[in-house]
Amino acid sequence: MSENQKISLSKNLIAGGFGGVCLVFAGHPLDTIKVRLQTQVTSGESRLYMGTFDCFKKIVMKEGVFGLYKGMATPIVGITPISAICFFGYGLGLKLQTPSQANTKYGVMQTFVAGMVSGAFTTLFIAPGERIKCLLQIQQASGAEVKYAGPVDCAKQIYRNSGAKGVFKGSVATFIRDVPGNGVYFLTYELMKKTLTPEGGSSANLGAGRTLLAGGVAGMMICIYAFPADTLKSRMQTAPDGHYRNLRHVFTTLYKQEGLMSLYKGFSAAIIRSFPANAACLCGFEFALRFLNWAAPSL
Repeated sequence: MSENQKISLSKNLIAGGFGGVCLVFAGHPLDTIKVRLQTQVTSGESRLYMGTFDCFKKIVMKEGVFGLYKGMATPIVGITPISAICFFGYGLGLKLQTPSQANTKYGVMQTFVAGMVSGAFTTLFIAPGERIKCLLQIQQASGAEVKYAGPVDCAKQIYRNSGAKGVFKGSVATFIRDVPGNGVYFLTYELMKKTLTPEGGSSANLGAGRTLLAGGVAGMMICIYAFPADTLKSRMQTAPDGHYRNLRHVFTTLYKQEGLMSLYKGFSAAIIRSFPANAACLCGFEFALRFLNWAAPSL
């Protein structure tokens, strides 16, 4: 990934898809908890969940263990190609630049820019999938009658009631979260790999343990940066049509009614999730890439 001539966009695409599957399986339960905490209203009424562990306990007691996996079909179907596009975009972002350092190595700013390219590539595809995922994750939280039978039914109802605008609701927040966020993500990952590489060794040959560590730290860094925008996105995507005029209205409403810290509701679940989910994603990507380099070197 750090040497221009070794970047294969087709391999990045395939390995990125596999990394996305690893991410979903490792991180979805805590993602469900995060969304439940982000979207509960705490102003003027009792709180349904008192924190991450309380939310976990209530979901399991009320809905069973599989309640933690509500809405997982959407990210499995959606994140696999999105993750593939993300890593494709990152590889393309690198290939469009001339390495600024010796031995065809990319500089810090070049890595950051390549990460931003990957974020721009994926925003268009992520927003609709996350809209559906969030609605499915919260629909049983209040104990009301189940509105959506599944991802396809949810998408049909959104489109029937609100059209394409409803499907892409929250896209601006997704763009703000993902474009610079992916820059932070890939830059942190590459810097961690460089730091963890033994003297005289190559970051391309890191073992599973060090790759997992690098991926986990990268996931935590993007979580810290992106979480406020993610909260605004979740609130906008799960609110009734017309409840918020725009992203600024979401922020001012939350700030006035629940305070600045409302932007960090569910942060503990998200930061805990970010390490194993992204460790699994990036480790899955790296080892899939190594397999492809072995099985299809000319691809």
